[in-house]
Amino acid sequence: MRTGAGAGHTGYLHEAICYDSDEHLLDVVVPFLLGGVAAGEPTMVSFGERNAALVRAALPAGCPVTFLSGGDVYARPAGAIRSYRTLLADHVAAGAGQIRIVGELGRPQFGPTWDWWARYESAINHAYDEYPLWSMCAYDTRATPTHVLADVLRTHPKTAGPFDWHTANAEYTDPETFLLENRPEIADPRQRTDPVADTLDQQPEESRRVVRLAGDGLVGAAKLDDLTLAVSEIVANAHRYGRPPVRMRVWTSPGRIVVTVADAGPGPKDPFAGLLPATSETSAGFGLWIAHQICDHVSMQRGPDGFTIRLTVEA
Repeated sequence: MRTGAGAGHTGYLHEAICYDSDEHLLDVVVPFLLGGVAAGEPTMVSFGERNAALVRAALPAGCPVTFLSGGDVYARPAGAIRSYRTLLADHVAAGAGQIRIVGELGRPQFGPTWDWWARYESAINHAYDEYPLWSMCAYDTRATPTHVLADVLRTHPKTAGPFDWHTANAEYTDPETFLLENRPEIADPRQRTDPVADTLDQQPEESRRVVRLAGDGLVGAAKLDDLTLAVSEIVANAHRYGRPPVRMRVWTSPGRIVVTVADAGPGPKDPFAGLLPATSETSAGFGLWIAHQICDHVSMQRGPDGFTIRLTVEA
């Protein structure tokens, strides 16, 4: 049975909290959590250390709210989706009629990697819609960049406020549209220099060799293994599903490797490619999903000259 603003709602109710003070945040979050506890619903917080402490202090002693480790959950978008889907499925299997979660992304996510976190906020409207979830995502307007806040309103169907206030966001854009948009790409500083490798139409095996040679000693062995696997999958995709030529470039610095793979094709048609598991290992989405699991950042760009994927790993 759904309760609160979730009453009568089917699937995922995804709301933003755009707050401008600690009091504003608590005025929304505390009633939301206490309402879940009163209804006997699994009720969780996935905040950073500071805001988690604020919420703990505002809740009654012994209040049965579960505090998740936000830093672990939000390491990578695809990993966060995988973890939350497992968590939600477990609660539903245990009989939950509604699940409440309030969470937040940290300031590091608002920087150069915001593009894939914006895609995450959009994709979960679909990824969690099979579960009776009501969640709120908190964004501090004092510290969140303007372009991020604009994306928040486009990826959250509603905004929540104090006094049980809920309003539809006129800017909301369905995931199938949002995820296929060509998001502005923030150039990696390494890409302002000449690449250490620039290859054309190499097969996956040779691409792996080039990346391993270029990155040897610059990141840990496990990171380099992950990157070579991701590059192999993406290059194979470019040959199988894209259009020639297939160009791979590599930039390096101590503790950082950046690889781009470009082809003349339009890119994957599936808006959720990379963020959700592919339905078949023979699809382009399978390689993208692997890359999203193991790289520290994956960006995708569609343009008049074709499709480019950028893979980044850091020590």
